[in-house]
Amino acid sequence: MKKKNIQGRVLPATGIVAAMLLIPAPAEAQAEVSVGGDLVSSYIWRGAYCGGVSIQPALGLSAGGFSLTAWGSVGFTSPDYLEEYDFTLGYSTGGFSVAITDYWFNSSPNYFNYKSRETAHMFEGTLAYDFGPLALSWNTFFAGNDYGSEGDRAYSTYIEASAPFTVGSVGLKAEVGLTPWDGLYSDKLNVVNIGLTGSKEIKITDTFSVPAFTKVVFNPYTQQAYFVFGISL
Repeated sequence: MKKKNIQGRVLPATGIVAAMLLIPAPAEAQAEVSVGGDLVSSYIWRGAYCGGVSIQPALGLSAGGFSLTAWGSVGFTSPDYLEEYDFTLGYSTGGFSVAITDYWFNSSPNYFNYKSRETAHMFEGTLAYDFGPLALSWNTFFAGNDYGSEGDRAYSTYIEASAPFTVGSVGLKAEVGLTPWDGLYSDKLNVVNIGLTGSKEIKITDTFSVPAFTKVVFNPYTQQAYFVFGISL
């Protein structure tokens, strides 16, 4: 599914990249580039199992509150092998942030196929606010491969509340996510994600350490539980 810009012309997924380049940044803004990635024992997303051991690289560009992030995930083994490439264009000020994400999965071999009901792209809008002790986000798919059981657009939605805290030297984050209606995550209103993440630097030598994290996830809707370990590079 293609989406339209404010002038009604077609804006494909690559338009997210072009849009970032056309946004004028304040003269005093300093552009920053970030490079990184995670290696995870399994890929769990919003309470759902998306694959086994995976490498997940990321590349980001930010300036003046705007950001453009490329993120991917590639599984190591079959049948869990999965390729996913995501581009997110976002803007944040204070605790408020807004973003549009183009998700693509290798269920279709043609990345540039945006035809309705054929494309493997999914487009999501996000509104979020970080109050400090509590962060809230609303995420809704508005275009692409997101249809309900009756064939109509599902507008699959995921709402999450998360709270960071610290115990000793370990940083923790608790999160609860739900979906309000039938869609990608559930067939009705349901809590689909209850998670607790712990993060800590693992010391390798006196001068080198690796950020590591573990996460426990429960999905009350599917009655599944997951335990994930990962390291960040």
